[in-house]
Amino acid sequence: MPILHIFWSIFLIFLLVAWFWTLIAVVSDIFSSDDLNGMSKGLWMLGVIIVPWLGVLLYLIIRGDAMQERSRAAAEKLQEAQKAYIRDAAGAVSTADELDKLAKLKNDGVITEEEFAAQKAKLLG
Repeated sequence: MPILHIFWSIFLIFLLVAWFWTLIAVVSDIFSSDDLNGMSKGLWMLGVIIVPWLGVLLYLIIRGDAMQERSRAAAEKLQEAQKAYIRDAAGAVSTADELDKLAKLKNDGVITEEEFAAQKAKLLG
């Protein structure tokens, strides 16, 4: 039954990848956690290294909710930084663009020459 061996191998590879993914997530959470002091981080790492299955399982049971909250907070912080960058990049209007708008308003008769001069002086500093 070679096809069963192939499926079994794929399944084992999947489990191995899932295990390493979980292990890396737990280790990175241990080191990025602000509420653990150095001794606690060391003890958790010792538990994860000496008895990996039990250490990871206990960490996920005991600190899984906090792990999720830290992950959510990091994602929100990243999203806010991206939004701020987009607002900054998209909202940056040059002085020349503002002067063009003022000139168009003056030419259309929306503002007077005095208002144009005042706004131009304000823009140019």
